[in-house]
Amino acid sequence: MKHEAKTRHRDRELNGLRVHYREAGAPSTTAVVLLHGAPSSSYSFREVLPILGAHAYVVAPDVPGFGFSDAPPVEEYDYTYEGLSHVIEALLDDLGVERYVLFVTDYGTPVGYFLATRHPERVLGLVVQNGNAHEAGLGQGWDSARRFWAEPTEENRSALPDWLTFKGTKDTYLGGLPEEIAELHPPESWHLDWNHLSRPGHTEVYFQFFYDYRNHVARFDEIAEYHATHQPPCMVLWGRHDPAFDIAEVLAYHQALSTFEAHIFDGGHFLLETHTAEVAELLVRFTRDIFYRAGVAA
Repeated sequence: MKHEAKTRHRDRELNGLRVHYREAGAPSTTAVVLLHGAPSSSYSFREVLPILGAHAYVVAPDVPGFGFSDAPPVEEYDYTYEGLSHVIEALLDDLGVERYVLFVTDYGTPVGYFLATRHPERVLGLVVQNGNAHEAGLGQGWDSARRFWAEPTEENRSALPDWLTFKGTKDTYLGGLPEEIAELHPPESWHLDWNHLSRPGHTEVYFQFFYDYRNHVARFDEIAEYHATHQPPCMVLWGRHDPAFDIAEVLAYHQALSTFEAHIFDGGHFLLETHTAEVAELLVRFTRDIFYRAGVAA
């Protein structure tokens, strides 16, 4: 069995932004790309990177606005998932990555699907961890969001859940979890996230991600067409206690894709905080199988 790889922490200037990323493994034209959710960063993959990096080249960027990447004020930067996908694509091009297994979760999912639909030939396989691409995953908890997206008034904004606080950040990690699972979460995760979000202007950046999510939902038909036409091999990993994305999303993926597997865990939205070993083992096996089919050594 291969030993764990060292994780490297680097920065690159791309499209006028400083983008921070973590990487492990020997640089290659074929990689595993890990896209984090919100309000987290590539820190989410800190324990997966050295394990997976022993088998493949792995890149985990901080999406601009989060982690150690630049976070320009909303008045100076257009925070859209499509725009951010171009930044991530520029990073991959700069690193010489041509093809990749794509891991998406939460708000990283819209970024990833822009990459996939723009250049489907580059995506060798798709791993989805509590990320939504079908109406099935958006339950009643999204009703207030839909009202705001349709009419972005102050009244509708005030009716949204109050998640742009320390308590809201903590609840993103622990919401819906039974006590025996909640106590497995290291508290530094939401403390670090809130330390970042509480800086001037950063909660408004996070809000722009939420507002642009309406455009991701509007792309569900386009994403369904991508699934039907290109049929990327897919593995879905799901924390079943996630209060934001319904477990019905897993079945929606199953119905759309012919090469598919699913693993449902007794965890929550931030599955990697409690089930790193299990997820890492699955990622190594999935990546090895995908690379073998593509004729890539791993």
